[in-house]
Amino acid sequence: MRIKIINPNTNLEMTNTIDAAARKYKRHETEIVTVSPEYGPPAIDNFYDETMASINVVKEVEKGLKEGFDGFIIACFNDPALQACRELSPVPVIGIAEAAMLLACTVAYKFSIVSMPKQGLAAIEELLRRYGLSSRCASIRLIDLPVLKIKDNMYNLKRKLIVEMRKAMIEDGAEAIILGCAGLSGLDKEFEKKLGVPVIDGVVAAVKILEGLYEYGIKTSKWLTYQYPERKI
Repeated sequence: MRIKIINPNTNLEMTNTIDAAARKYKRHETEIVTVSPEYGPPAIDNFYDETMASINVVKEVEKGLKEGFDGFIIACFNDPALQACRELSPVPVIGIAEAAMLLACTVAYKFSIVSMPKQGLAAIEELLRRYGLSSRCASIRLIDLPVLKIKDNMYNLKRKLIVEMRKAMIEDGAEAIILGCAGLSGLDKEFEKKLGVPVIDGVVAAVKILEGLYEYGIKTSKWLTYQYPERKI
């Protein structure tokens, strides 16, 4: 199958990180193409950034449908434009936040989301409500660090993340940890080894879900909610 992964921001370093994580776990026969828009925010830290990036996500899906891709991944934990893209696409469109949450529910009763920046709390809470998974989330623990600063001091960031992950387990009762940012892709197994509980990378979760849907022959339902949008002009 052919999967198009869309990094909604313009940060090419992050796009490469996402691509590497996806390729590490994909099936041999799966083709991965990872892209980012030419214009838009370099990172998504808030609702404004999400809104500004969303139209480019839609455009990339429209382009990908013409190119014959079998599925799409929106590689931002805000899942920007996910619902709109599902209206457009007959093939599955997966958001990494929803994918990570659903996968976590299969291996743990309670999960915690660890990410940054602290401004992102409301957006994650809204996603949990939308997906009906608030009761399965033990906690959301956020570091006060802009997404663009992830690579500045990786050692220090990892140390802070581990501290919050252990607090989520001990204080909040988390049985699995979700990495709440595509920029953290590739760190899952390193943290999992230290913590002893499942640590889920949403990019990888989305790839594996898409591959399963493709092999099962499942496409996006067009019965009610995700009907193709009607042209109004």
